[in-house]
Amino acid sequence: MQRLDLKQLLSQKLSPQQIQFIKLLQIPTAELETRIKEEMEVNPALEEDEPDDTEELERDDDESDDDDPDASLDNDENTLDEDFDDRGNTETDVADELPEPEMQPKEEAPAETDTAAADNDDLDLSDYLNDDEIAGYKMQGDGPGEEEERDTPLADTSGSLLDSLLDQLHFANLDEQQEAIGQQLIGSIDGDGYIRRDLSAIANDLAFAQNLEVSVPEIEAVLRVVQQFDPPGIAARDLPECLLLQLERRPQDEATVNAERILTDTFDEFTKKHYPRIQQKLDLEDDELKEAIGVILKLNPKPGGSGPTGLGKTQYLMPDFILTNDNGAFNLTLNARNAPELRVSPAYTEMFRTYDKAAKKDQKMKEAVTFVKQKLDSAKWFIDAIRQRQNTLLRTMNAIVELQRDFFAEGDEGKLRPMILKDIAQRISMDISTVSRVANSKSIQTEFGIYPLKYFFSEGIATDSGEDASSREVKSILKELIGKESKERPLSDDKLEKMLNARGYNIARRTVAKYREQLNIPVARLRKEL
Repeated sequence: MQRLDLKQLLSQKLSPQQIQFIKLLQIPTAELETRIKEEMEVNPALEEDEPDDTEELERDDDESDDDDPDASLDNDENTLDEDFDDRGNTETDVADELPEPEMQPKEEAPAETDTAAADNDDLDLSDYLNDDEIAGYKMQGDGPGEEEERDTPLADTSGSLLDSLLDQLHFANLDEQQEAIGQQLIGSIDGDGYIRRDLSAIANDLAFAQNLEVSVPEIEAVLRVVQQFDPPGIAARDLPECLLLQLERRPQDEATVNAERILTDTFDEFTKKHYPRIQQKLDLEDDELKEAIGVILKLNPKPGGSGPTGLGKTQYLMPDFILTNDNGAFNLTLNARNAPELRVSPAYTEMFRTYDKAAKKDQKMKEAVTFVKQKLDSAKWFIDAIRQRQNTLLRTMNAIVELQRDFFAEGDEGKLRPMILKDIAQRISMDISTVSRVANSKSIQTEFGIYPLKYFFSEGIATDSGEDASSREVKSILKELIGKESKERPLSDDKLEKMLNARGYNIARRTVAKYREQLNIPVARLRKEL
């Protein structure tokens, strides 16, 4: 038996435009250029505004506005203040400015007239027949363009460590099979300079990929050759082997021999800094142990990062915001170097004009115009989403600068105030999730360096004065206390807790341990030195 029920449901769904805006908001400036290029590839109605065309338009506007001093101001504000409606179309309606399309009399072609009228109602061409350029997303908050050069780091064009190793392999006087094994071994080196794969797995790779049947001892023989390449310690299978390879190239004095004994016989005790056990096991005096430990500490545990550009791809941090201090007045700009100015292609608007003036409008023409309409809507939505992204970024960063003004003025970490996402969301009247997306993977360039936006968000710690101190401030003091401690008797977490409490910070020992771990500072026992 069927039953019909009537229910009322309230649900919230994101529109495609909102989803597009959210995705654009959370990507950093370094990835924005790639995202814009991808959109331009799939949408031919979206194109980059060429500087030459823009300069000609500006010259024409200047010549036409010579008699009206206020006209230039109005034209400059068009790209900033022209609003988009919910569909992404401009509010300017120029249908009245265009001539009425010529229609055939009903008695001559009634069927065609009805079809054309229906097509006009469905497509609503008036929103697209606009002679004016669609508003772009460039704003006054954007950074300087190409005419103003910025000091940006240049990528190192020298050869990578991988190329250096392959060049050394070619001069190793190996036969064809051994050179193939060497190439496979070099290709198996990770970013730190280690070969962490089993040699048997590398033998299987050679069998399947190059049809070479080799044994593990043969691979070990070639591996020993590769391990003699520069930088020292390359192609090691673990940390002890890496350090021993570097010690082999040092003069074999007493300190070097003792260092090799420590790494070979007492590596576990060395990592845990159980120096009395090492002395007892190897029968070393205090001076001998200290010299040997000093030799080991000078070795490079990650030889993969010591080449010309390393094995990994060099990446440079590109700030999303640039903050300058002009005698106490902060100037915040967006780094828009990688965001070209976009516009809707005038050729696609001309297609609508041709369709509107056409006497006959068949089904194929209607399908073509519908396709063009979809591309125009997509282009307008994308430009609007980028403009909203720029506005949201500026509003959020301005609120952060206002709350952390003392820090941006002096660069003192102790001046940071407790601040959470909710504080910024309330100031700019936006949701916490929006602020979180802005703070994610974004950074700002200041006079004191480049900081990620997450750096400015921290929890508060109660003090004896009744005010809250930023956890960044507490971490800074904690780091200072540990830096001044005696390395022969490092401070335990309990002692650090008491010292912070004496300074007026109400903090527990477990919180001290948490902050110490966040600062990548080991426990007191591992900080001990001879």
